Amino acid sequence: MMETLRFQVVGEAFKKKPLDVKTPADRPAKYFGQKVFNREKMYKYLPKDVYVKMIDVIENGARLDREVADAVAAGMKQWATENGVTHYTHWFQPLTEGTAEKHDSFIEHDGKGGMVEEFTGKLLVQQEPDASSFPSGGIRSTFEARGYSAWDPTSPVFIIDDTLCIPTVFISYTGEALDYKAPLLRALHAVNVAATDVCHYFDPTVKKVTSNLGWEQEYFLVDEGLYSARPDLLLTGRTLMGHDSAKNQQMDDHYFGAIPERVAAFMRELEIVALELGIPCKTRHNEVAPNQFELAPIFEETNLAVDHNMLLMSVMKRVARKHGFRVLLHEKPFAGINGSGKHNNWSLSTDNGVLLHAPGKTAEQNLRFSTFIVETLMGVYRHNGLLKASIMSATNSHRLGANEAPPAIISSFLGKQVSELLDHIEKADVQDILAMTGKQGMKMDIPEIPELFIDNTDRNRTSPFAFTGNRFEFRAVGSEANCASAMIALNSAVAEALVEFKKRVDARIPEFEKKLAGTEHSAVFHAIIDILREDIKVCKPIRFDGNGYSDAWKAEAAKRGLDTETSCPVIFERYLDEDSIRMFESLGVMTKKELEARNEVKWETYTKKIQIEARVLGDLSMNHIIPIATSYQSQLLRNVERMSGVFPKEKASQLNVRNLKLIEEIAERTATIETQVEELVKARKVANKIADEHQKAIAYHDTIAPMFDKIRYQIDKLELIVDDGLWPLPKYRELLFIR
Repeated sequence: MMETLRFQVVGEAFKKKPLDVKTPADRPAKYFGQKVFNREKMYKYLPKDVYVKMIDVIENGARLDREVADAVAAGMKQWATENGVTHYTHWFQPLTEGTAEKHDSFIEHDGKGGMVEEFTGKLLVQQEPDASSFPSGGIRSTFEARGYSAWDPTSPVFIIDDTLCIPTVFISYTGEALDYKAPLLRALHAVNVAATDVCHYFDPTVKKVTSNLGWEQEYFLVDEGLYSARPDLLLTGRTLMGHDSAKNQQMDDHYFGAIPERVAAFMRELEIVALELGIPCKTRHNEVAPNQFELAPIFEETNLAVDHNMLLMSVMKRVARKHGFRVLLHEKPFAGINGSGKHNNWSLSTDNGVLLHAPGKTAEQNLRFSTFIVETLMGVYRHNGLLKASIMSATNSHRLGANEAPPAIISSFLGKQVSELLDHIEKADVQDILAMTGKQGMKMDIPEIPELFIDNTDRNRTSPFAFTGNRFEFRAVGSEANCASAMIALNSAVAEALVEFKKRVDARIPEFEKKLAGTEHSAVFHAIIDILREDIKVCKPIRFDGNGYSDAWKAEAAKRGLDTETSCPVIFERYLDEDSIRMFESLGVMTKKELEARNEVKWETYTKKIQIEARVLGDLSMNHIIPIATSYQSQLLRNVERMSGVFPKEKASQLNVRNLKLIEEIAERTATIETQVEELVKARKVANKIADEHQKAIAYHDTIAPMFDKIRYQIDKLELIVDDGLWPLPKYRELLFIR
């Protein structure tokens, strides 16, 4: 029965299915933004004065009054209903790591016994979801249910099916953020203010600095039939058991290989849907592991990029099912091959189009470049533990340090040229580095910096935070993570570093004015160089261009004072360090109360994920694996008995040697599994009695999670012994190769 069921599932999964695929009749640009209320739509559907006010709100953070909101809502509704929309929802990002939405129709009573379609500015700007039903870390109790979702006008409204989706923040009745968007917007404001102030040393006309993000989304595809036959994939997102396939990624033949036909069809439809939603898809390719792929868009403003990534992860799951696939976003769904990450390419740019992490053509521009490189490193160095906490999770902890993923130690790769530049600035005298050549002229005695620096920097895949020419690539973010978590920490850390830098430079300027006989411009740049020299020395421990996987680096990182902790629940503690709380509160990003609440959520989430995995592993072991193994053992025993009845005793004994060994091995391994599962259940019961969420998470990490690999080892050995036709779960060789 089991044999028939398994091979029926596998066979159905491998059948070619007719594809309901959109065939692009136009070029990709034709689709772009069709389902987005972008500036083009605003210009068409809003009165001219309202359009101008909305642009001011989006670009400059101007106040949105009720009259403008009503006019915008009317224009949105007209556009939406023309596109078949009947409902609207406030689309937000609670602390569940996903998104949330409650759909309301446009209809209202008309007061005459009938109905009328209505959508006002009040409905656009604010809704009231139940705050007690989302993770809040104790900020909201069941009897304190009120929370608010409030429109974020900087992220365009979009249409999914028949629903108008309005990106919003989510806050409690008492004002605390219960989501990722609210603190992200605060962090982006903080880095804008701090970076703009520093830019004024070099260009007083700069009005705004924008944080940019380009994420690279890695993911796995598996056949839906095989997925449905794996309870561990279904319930935990990863395989809790499964022996290596004889062939996996060791031939290096999947990376950048020809995209399978079924996958290409899925990708085409996904890109069309994404383009319609304004997601600027740029790159698609096979990744290193079998069945692993990547999609990457063009860079966008960070808040919008985060929204687009969250939207894409939802959309790709829907599109995949139309093609007979399931998308796996777990960071390590399969043992022994690469996991999936989400590289976050981050940069800062001014309103006049200058990339602040890119070298320039003049000495002044290159001093600005050096300033933003060094102060970014200062932020990363001071808060390296916090940055690690921002990307850590129960799922991402499986990936970090494995195969091409960076290790769980934050360091920054700069490459030879930038390293030499910083070393020169550090060691040379200020007067030697900087010479004035006229009232506003300046000459820097530093190694030549090419105008195009991008291709002159090697890459280091073991570096969590690598400089790649005009930006930094935060490579440690997990595949299923909300990018906002890492972006909140990074932009806040850099904002704090820039604020401190400006204070120190301003304090140092009078000193140089006296030395340099009052040449203000000269004094400013001499002060900048002087502070940079100090900071280059301070942040030097974060710079590492070598092999991040080596044991020598782990020892060296500890000597340098970098955070080398590997326990996920302990790493979360970095959010509550005095330096972290002081930084977030001083910048207005998060309060101590909000940080404490978020950590409660993180610890509880970690515990629940490990708890679910433990229960699934125990269930599969006792109800799937052991019964099948003992059934096969019974077949072998019957075979031994029959052999003894057919052959002479001595001959039968010789022929039964292998069967008897297998019978003994199965008995030993199933007994070991039973014992280990019993110990796992006991350990869970002990941990579940711990009231403190922090200590409970640590108990699950230290005592329960380590048991998984021991049980898996025994099961994977049984997989090699038991008749393939009896084995109840699709194997790696079936899961990992799309046909």
